[in-house]
Amino acid sequence: MVKKIGTVTLSVLLAGSLAACSSGKDNAATSPAASAKPTDAASAAPVKKDKTKLVYWTGDRHDMDYIKSVVQKFNDTNKDNIEVEMVVKTEDFNQAIDLAFASGQAPDVLRVKENTIQPFQAKGYLKPIDSYLDDAIKKKFPIIDDFNRLDGKIYSLPNYGSTLRLVYNKELFAKAGIAAPPKSLKEMVEDAKKITAVGKASGAYGFAQNFKSPESALGRSARVIAEASGYGGLGFDFKTAKFDFSSYKDIIQSFKQMVDDGSTLPGMESLDIDPLRAQFAEGKIGMYISFSSEPGVYANQFPAKIEWAAAPVPSIDGTVKGATSFLGGQWLAISNTSKNADQAWKFMKFMYEDEVLKTYHEKGFGLSMVPSISAVAKKPEIKGIDGFLPAGNDGTWPLQPTVTVEGIKFNDAFFKYMISGGNLDQTIQDLNKRYNDALDKAIAKGTVKIQPNPNFDPMKLMAK
Repeated sequence: MVKKIGTVTLSVLLAGSLAACSSGKDNAATSPAASAKPTDAASAAPVKKDKTKLVYWTGDRHDMDYIKSVVQKFNDTNKDNIEVEMVVKTEDFNQAIDLAFASGQAPDVLRVKENTIQPFQAKGYLKPIDSYLDDAIKKKFPIIDDFNRLDGKIYSLPNYGSTLRLVYNKELFAKAGIAAPPKSLKEMVEDAKKITAVGKASGAYGFAQNFKSPESALGRSARVIAEASGYGGLGFDFKTAKFDFSSYKDIIQSFKQMVDDGSTLPGMESLDIDPLRAQFAEGKIGMYISFSSEPGVYANQFPAKIEWAAAPVPSIDGTVKGATSFLGGQWLAISNTSKNADQAWKFMKFMYEDEVLKTYHEKGFGLSMVPSISAVAKKPEIKGIDGFLPAGNDGTWPLQPTVTVEGIKFNDAFFKYMISGGNLDQTIQDLNKRYNDALDKAIAKGTVKIQPNPNFDPMKLMAK
């Protein structure tokens, strides 16, 4: 059974297919009489061309009101008779993209991220944009291999980056007698228990993550804890060029301990990120881990009724041994199946204009990764942003290879253990075997090229 995909459509166009393209046909009404009299006023009237209709898909919700206004401005002002429909996929964005391409209904422009640009490119979804880039654009935007450029071709340009932080309710921390945010996993488990003890009567619990999607939940929490502890956040060891999920053991055990202690929000296993944010804004969650988009969320989407702040994520033992991810480097890309690629580029170029990127940064939707923008943009005037601003511990990790693994994925396997228990050592051993088998197959096919780096030092990834 195919799961129903939730969609929020932010603008409605004239009737027609979502993937409709310009027909280029004359839209003016002509009568036989008019055809017989080429000199009359009707036949002399200017030919009106149909609009070129483009569809843009994104999975970002924190910025959707602003981006909606930018798209509308493009629709109102462009001289090329282009009209863009913006669609925000409310869940399962990656699955929706796969289904759209499989069914021939792919959008013309789509949002890509550091964990999707490689698989989307490998599946043939993305069109290289090199032919559209002049010297000025290449000079303005930092192009990074594996992030923007794959196999020698450029597919996306950067806009913003996101830091990851522990987001916590200052009022619940004070009520529980906790003086400062946790620096280790042990402290995080203890703090969650203390907060639940003083908050449970009013429906408040110590910890939560959006485990409706284990990939999303652990990707914004366990990943960054592993990185702060000196390990590849997605289970890959860059020193050996092999997968090794043993780095997750202490993290997942701590998460399970909070579940077993009753310190996590009831129903967390079916919680999506926006319902989690809504609960946090109401004061029902003591802490969670997420991206630097949160200040914008609590200023605009879910006005916070509590005092909150952000702090560095805890490491396994309280000692920082590696950079925490400053994620970004991509934003928009053009579909390789679009019949209107040139018009899609005109829209994409508009979205990357200075005023759009500068406003994006200043409104707190993301921290600019474009040097010419960050040099002139004002610090976002938004509550809570200070805790998310890039610091010495932040840095960009290299991308690990993308592999197609047989069986359950590591995020789902760890979540299953958290909820149902089992043998964690055996789970890790199984994951290591299956992921490394998949890696070996990818290397043999030539789809992955990776070399061990015995001198890899996660501390050197930190910003200078």
